[in-house]
This record gives sequence, structure tokens and C-alpha cells, in this order.
Amino acid sequence: MTYLSPTSHTHSLSHMATSPLLFSHSFPFPHRPNDRTTSSFPHFTKPQKTSQSVILKATNFPSNSLRFCRKILARASIEGETDEESSTVVSDELLAGEDSAAFDLGEQKISSWIYFAGILGVVLFVLDVGWIDNSTGFGKPFVDAVASISESHEVVMLILILIFAIVHSGLASLRDTGEKLIGERAYRVLFAGISLPLAVTTVVYFINHRYDGEQLWQLQSIPGVHQFVWLSNFISFFFLYPSTFNLLEVAAVDKPKMHLWETGIMRITRHPQMVGQVIWCLAHTIWIGNTVAAAASLGLIGHHLFGVWNGDRRLAIRYGEAFEAVKRRTSVIPFAAILDGRQKLPKDYYKEFIRLPYLSITALTLGAYFAHPLMQAASFRLHW
Repeated sequence: MTYLSPTSHTHSLSHMATSPLLFSHSFPFPHRPNDRTTSSFPHFTKPQKTSQSVILKATNFPSNSLRFCRKILARASIEGETDEESSTVVSDELLAGEDSAAFDLGEQKISSWIYFAGILGVVLFVLDVGWIDNSTGFGKPFVDAVASISESHEVVMLILILIFAIVHSGLASLRDTGEKLIGERAYRVLFAGISLPLAVTTVVYFINHRYDGEQLWQLQSIPGVHQFVWLSNFISFFFLYPSTFNLLEVAAVDKPKMHLWETGIMRITRHPQMVGQVIWCLAHTIWIGNTVAAAASLGLIGHHLFGVWNGDRRLAIRYGEAFEAVKRRTSVIPFAAILDGRQKLPKDYYKEFIRLPYLSITALTLGAYFAHPLMQAASFRLHW
């Protein structure tokens, strides 16, 4: 989805990627570029006045986008544009949101990362004691309560996803009001404190019951199926986590913000998390081939399709004409805007992916795959 800060939906049960094929880090909150970082687009073109020119309004545009546009306008002025062309009007081609995955190592503070490590340790400790540990936490009683509703693992799976979806999307929708009442950082803590345990519960239940349903087909022994499913899962993570690039905002070390992204994976689809979740679900349903996997996929895809509408709605409210400009040259369906000419990829488009956050996703995804047995064993010991 167009990346809000939380995913929006932001973060959603794409964290179901704790699967038997490709397990990934299950924090459900996108990490975003620090607002202090100045966006640096790899492509610079002289602004041209077009019929779709939009007046630049600081109240509607992301700060990184404004800094980028000012650089372009300054360059245009030096190169001989008129005052009218260079000072008030920027063509749609330059009306960017924010440069996703921008990360300047030189601007990072060691103290901030020490603070982040401390917060992460506290969060994991509290999550373990208050929710995961069966002797002290509320996770097992919660799962038992939901499981008492039906003996069907498929029904329980759908209920767990529904509870997560309502809480997660509900809190995301109430974000503006909540931040006004208690502040950005406090609302981030509230969001994480409620969403994270529910996400972990749903993931663990899926892992423990993924083979309990009625078998619909069995394709695991067919040559090439495992390779196809593994590659699909690997690709899905580049969609699932397109803007999970600011850990400091996730932990509220930096002030959390709602971001309007436009580069990188966003050029392919405006709602990458939805696309990634669909790829992940289809791959696992093909591999597992039973009713539990089908139920999980149905619930997750339904939640993310709702997130497409809800994400666009929230960004339109927050950014107004800036979002409409981004919307005009992007698409929900992958590659649609590129194929019909609304999105023109820069010649050096690949540079938007050769960045530390994308490389980190690659390394963590591969590492999680090899750690799969350990993660499955940990889930099984909970007996959820």
C-alpha cells in the first residue's frame, strides 16, 4: 500500500511470513527514513511547465519532497528558467512524495542507536513475560478463548486475523486523533503494545496448525515447485517491506511520521505491502495445499485489500494534492502505470534499490530462511 506509517497498514500480518518456507522478522511497523535526512534522488531533470502543473504548498507536501523540489527549482533558476516557471510551479514529474530507503550513515547518531537497542530489549522482555511465556503471559489464554469458539482450525485462523485486522487498521485510522491527544511517540507505543502481541499470536497459531486442515492438493514432490515457491517468497519481502527503513521511528526514538513514498518499489505499485502479501499467500497456499493455508490467505489478502482503500483515504486527507499527484503516476496493480506511460522510470532506476535498507532486507530474509527450524520449534513449544 502507499506507505503510511504504520503500514497504513502498515504493518500488517505480512508478518505471517514466519512461515514454513521463509520466516521473517515479525515487527509489524514500517521503519522510515529519518526526516532529518535530505532526500537525494538519483535522477534530476529540469522542471517543465505542463498542463498538470501543481502549486507547491508547504502544508501538503512531505518535508523531504519540499527539499528536493527546492533543489530542482534552484538548479532550474541557475539554468535560465523564468521566475514564473522556477519559483511557484513544479510539474507533476517533480512533485515527488519522499525518496524511500534513503539512508545516510553519516547522519546517524550512535546515541540514538544505543537508545534503540535498549528500547528493543525492553519491548522483547515485556512481550515475552506479558504475552509469550505460558506461565506468566496472556497469550495462551487468549488463544484458548478464541479456540473455544470453534473446533475448526480454519475458523480460529480467520478469527485471529480478523481481530488483528480490526485492531491494527482501527488504530491506524485513529492515528491523527490519537496523536493530537497523547503525541506521536506515545501513540506509537500504544499501537505497538496492542498490535505486536496479536501479530505474534496469529503467526504462531499458523505455524503450529498449518498442516492440520483438509488436504486439497499435494504439489511438494513435483520438481521445481519448491524453487518456485522459495523464489516467490523471497521476492515478496521486497514488496512487503518497502519502507520499513527507519527503525528509529518504529521505536519512537525519532518522532514517528506518516510518509508518502514514491521511489523504489513504489514506482512498480503504490501498495507494495498488499502485492507482497498476495504473492506470499499464493506461494504458501500452493506449497501447503490445505484448508488452513487457504483460510489464512483469504483473511490476509482481504485485510490488505481493505488497506489499499484505507491507505489511500488517509494519505489523501493528510497530503491532499501532493498525494493526488503521486496517485496519478502510480498504480495499485504492479507495473500498470509503467506500461501505460504514467510512470517513467529513470535510466538509473536500479540505484533506488542499491541502498543499505534493501540490502538489509536481503540479508535478513536469507538468514531467517536458514533459521526456519529454530523458529518452528520455538512456536511448537508454546502449544498455542
